[in-house]
Amino acid sequence: MFSRKFGAAVVVCAGLVLPACSRDSATTTASTSAASTATAGSAGTTGAATGDSAVTSTDGSTVPTGTTDSSGTGASPDAASFGDLDAVCGPGNGATASDRGVTASEIDVSTFSDVGFTKVNEFPDAATVFTDWCNAAGGINGRKIVSHTRDSRLTEDRQRMIEACKTDFAVVGGGAAFDQSGVKDRLKCLMPEFPGQVVSSQNAGSDLQVLSNVYGNTTSGYEGYFDWLMSEAYPNSKASIGIISGDAAVTKTISVHISEVLGDLGATVSYNDLYPATGVSDWTPYAEAIKSGNVKGLVFLGAYPDLAKLEQSLTDIGYAPDWIDANSNAYNQEFLSLAKPVLGTQNNLAALNVHPLEEAGTNPATQQLLDLYEQYLPDAHLTLPSIQAFSAWLLFAVSARDCGDALTRKCVYENGIKHTSWTGGGLTAEADPSALGTSTKVCWDAVQATPAGWVLADNKPDTGIYRRTTNQHPYTKDVAKPTTLADVGLSLDDLP
Repeated sequence: MFSRKFGAAVVVCAGLVLPACSRDSATTTASTSAASTATAGSAGTTGAATGDSAVTSTDGSTVPTGTTDSSGTGASPDAASFGDLDAVCGPGNGATASDRGVTASEIDVSTFSDVGFTKVNEFPDAATVFTDWCNAAGGINGRKIVSHTRDSRLTEDRQRMIEACKTDFAVVGGGAAFDQSGVKDRLKCLMPEFPGQVVSSQNAGSDLQVLSNVYGNTTSGYEGYFDWLMSEAYPNSKASIGIISGDAAVTKTISVHISEVLGDLGATVSYNDLYPATGVSDWTPYAEAIKSGNVKGLVFLGAYPDLAKLEQSLTDIGYAPDWIDANSNAYNQEFLSLAKPVLGTQNNLAALNVHPLEEAGTNPATQQLLDLYEQYLPDAHLTLPSIQAFSAWLLFAVSARDCGDALTRKCVYENGIKHTSWTGGGLTAEADPSALGTSTKVCWDAVQATPAGWVLADNKPDTGIYRRTTNQHPYTKDVAKPTTLADVGLSLDDLP
């Protein structure tokens, strides 16, 4: 399963993942595991307010990550808990420099982002909010987290990974469009990763990776979603499906995989086209081709501003498919604003793996995250990648916490993959980090863009707001294998 988020100037991928879910009562929940294995040094949920946290840019300069609690009263009694996760952060007695990037007082980690290219701060922002909140509660067993933003600027992932390997303990809560270029260097330096998102086949499910969302290389996380669209919600659409994607390697691979899955589900793909990744001056010819092909269901793989323009052209010529898969990239307020003139005509849907922000009032964890952003970084935009990144930070924190003072890469990695049921305290659908990216069970919800905003679509949920499906159709085309330690001449026995 690939993420599907696309940049404006070049189509890049870094968006939705759909996690596995289970209703098996024997499965250990993350909150139960965290509570039962918490060390004495992290059992408390209170802590004194601490100094400012910061992210450090790749040139060594320190950049503020937001504001800490300046009330002078310290952290609130429940500041170290999140959702149904108890004692995520708290004071302790860290006494040793136990590994690279770990001292008695600090833990240095890297957060990857293409922010220098995209100008989108969602991963650094998530790092800011989490580290300010966690450090205010005492850090992880008393060690403060220092997050260094590694700006890969779209094409510099490997350079930033080499830099991270010199000083940092782990990679946490980020993502980069071309993450395949740095994965071998990460494995060579035996660096665990708790990613907010992964993109490439070479990185998804690679060794030393702990996934708070389940990614796979052999099956599509969207199989159940597309089957619901074509077989249940809009059954007349299956005979005429269209796919349009940006002309870039990653989106062309996704298009091949989606086309294969749609065919396995009995659909007929009657229209399949590419558009220049750098943009289109006139979308009318594409709209006319979609109309001429009588496309009833349209899968769009590209930047959401382009989708809004295509939908305006479709509306101008008087045509509307039964549904448009806008993909999770469009799940934001900006798309609603751009597409506002056509939302009453064009039917946009997207598959998610998180509790929608619009429904925060019905989900305490989502509301808590909104409150934390308001407290620590009120001008930031909370997005789908932000939520996924925050879940990754939580998984890293509880995994590190349970190591106690002897915090090592081996310990944090092994603790991370012990979790069999993870929801980020209730932020996301259930995922199984122990499956190492191989799970075929997927939980997902769906949202629909309306003139009034994003609303939950009735996807016939069976697990809260989520629907549980099992992928039945593995890819047979353009399947790449995740990178392993063996590929760089190492093994798990080498992990310190």
